[in-house]
Amino acid sequence: MIKVDLKRKLNTFDVTSLVVGSIIGADIYVAAALGAKLVGPFSLILWVAAGGIAIVIALSFAYCVTILPKVGGPYSYIKEVAGPFDGFMVGWALFLAEWLSLAVFPVAFTKYFLSFFPHLGPQYQILLKAIFIAIILFTNLIGIKKAGKFNDSLTIGKLAPLLLLMLAGLLFIAWRPNIMVKNFQPFLKGNFFGFGQALVLIFWAYAGFELSTLPADEIQNPSRTIPKAIIIGMFIVTVFYLITNFVILSVLNQQSLAASPTPLIDAAARIFSLTRTIAIVGSFIIGIGALISIMGADESGTIGTSRLAYAMALDGLLPHIFSRLHPSFQTPYLGLILICVTAFIASVFGSLTSLINASVFLLSFSYLATCIATLLLARKYPDASKNLKGKKIIPILGIIFSGLLMTQVKFQQILISLILLAIGIPIYIYFSPKRELYELKAAFLSREAILKRAYEQGERFLAHLVRHIKWLIYRIKKINKAWHISD
Repeated sequence: MIKVDLKRKLNTFDVTSLVVGSIIGADIYVAAALGAKLVGPFSLILWVAAGGIAIVIALSFAYCVTILPKVGGPYSYIKEVAGPFDGFMVGWALFLAEWLSLAVFPVAFTKYFLSFFPHLGPQYQILLKAIFIAIILFTNLIGIKKAGKFNDSLTIGKLAPLLLLMLAGLLFIAWRPNIMVKNFQPFLKGNFFGFGQALVLIFWAYAGFELSTLPADEIQNPSRTIPKAIIIGMFIVTVFYLITNFVILSVLNQQSLAASPTPLIDAAARIFSLTRTIAIVGSFIIGIGALISIMGADESGTIGTSRLAYAMALDGLLPHIFSRLHPSFQTPYLGLILICVTAFIASVFGSLTSLINASVFLLSFSYLATCIATLLLARKYPDASKNLKGKKIIPILGIIFSGLLMTQVKFQQILISLILLAIGIPIYIYFSPKRELYELKAAFLSREAILKRAYEQGERFLAHLVRHIKWLIYRIKKINKAWHISD
């Protein structure tokens, strides 16, 4: 079993990879061009705006974890300032949002799979989603961990197709700029509601920081380092998203884009259209990369969601079924089964955009509460917050932005989200035990457990590449790595 420790406290560049790992996964395969279908190339502006909104809200989370360094995220902060029921409702909203996100990936996986087998009937598509979820459940149940060279290979398999698309796409644009100019006409389309919907769908790709593990006690000068790492990490993510969408918008005309369920594959076919064979190979590479990445993202997302449920159960806020560990694998198997089975049902009945809309509404609800908690925590613990810059204006902006996102969600998804939220009330009243499991909670909150979760966070998708680039720089400058890994 891999053990994780630190040789030194984490600096800004170390924490940056944790930030990138908490945000970016296969979301680009899912959310790419969704906004463009509503507002055209103007969606590029919304990708920047959504990144800015995410930075503000993420900074509010950073302030909370700096003032009150507790595992559990939003529900812990709300519980501290408003009591256990309010904490539960915010944690329940966050749990539902993450659960809905898990249902998004089987839908996206099926769309990309259909690019290889376009005549797959509806019943076989449902079967495919079931197989997808079953694989995710199995790997989470037995606790398989990807490490070493295998993890490197898997990361290359996920990232190389996207990096190839970005590089080849930029060369294609430089070679035939007239196509880009033509495809950017008109630059703006749609209406006010279209802008709001596009912002909601795009913002979903930036979510993830709410479940991130940032061990404040293990970071050099956390009040300065964490905000700086969030800004740098968000900048990396935004640039990555922006270039990918710029390439797609530049090589595909707006009619083709609006009709495409897999714009990345169609963009690859256009970029590599020198010959039919090259176009097929290019599309195949992107498609396989999408399938691998989407499955990997849902696996890590399931880990995060089950971990949130586990933490809430340890606090006595969810039924103990979510904290019951398998005797052999030491994973919360009953909670995982319940999460995966219900996510499968949601993936069968929900569309891609409806699931994202409901997820963003519930996320924004927890963000709104957390930003309010930031202000209250700063007032409650003035000594812990005295070195935080913008400790008032940042959470106030976060409150405004969270409210804005909530109002832009479609009414039907708002109604469904409120019903799901209401289900949490009887769960809290009748089923939640209200008794903490101190022994399990102590193990979950141990330094070793927190550091291991933090390290794994920095191994995800683009963060894995960022970490290797950082280590190369450290080697050149003869700086010791922060992480110490042993068997």
